[in-house]
Amino acid sequence: MGSEWRFFGEVFVTLFVIVDPPGTIPLFLSLTSGRSPAVRRRTAWQAASVALLVITAFALFGQQLLDYLGITLPALQCAGGLLLLLVALQLLTGQESETVASRDVNVALVPLGTPLLAGPGAIVATMVFVRRVDDTADAVALAAGVVAVHFVLWLTMRYSLVIIRVIRESGVVLVSRIAGLLLSAIAVQLVADAVRAFVTEVA
Repeated sequence: MGSEWRFFGEVFVTLFVIVDPPGTIPLFLSLTSGRSPAVRRRTAWQAASVALLVITAFALFGQQLLDYLGITLPALQCAGGLLLLLVALQLLTGQESETVASRDVNVALVPLGTPLLAGPGAIVATMVFVRRVDDTADAVALAAGVVAVHFVLWLTMRYSLVIIRVIRESGVVLVSRIAGLLLSAIAVQLVADAVRAFVTEVA
């Protein structure tokens, strides 16, 4: 039983650090700016659910899918980085206000659910943990760790609404610019890591 608890803790801590629930608050507030509290609450639930669904799908079928399509993990990481960079540029230039204003755009799916929450880092980490599963107890510990992290994600976004009552919409604009800068740095780092991995494979 002790080994399963250790495995659960390792999964939870690793994914928590990668996903960074507190760091999602400014991005969530930015992407849901101008929406009603009810829509924000629904978006928080949908984003966490989409992220959990994507992580679960890659945990079960990720390696087979990548092998079938001939896609390497660095390629997946580079694609996620480029997509995040586009989102970061929108946040920095203020163009995200046009996106979130459209009723036809559900930011809970893209970019919140994926690749912000269920990004390349979380997907790769989960696939690595899957390879360490030896029995049912390990599988349960892995599933519990993944679900626990996404529950914390939902709580973080759900109660970020308290923050917006304090900083108001003008504060959200400031947070959006800061979030865009930080997100662009994360995106560039993802691409750089992917290029380094490509070079290592070739060498």
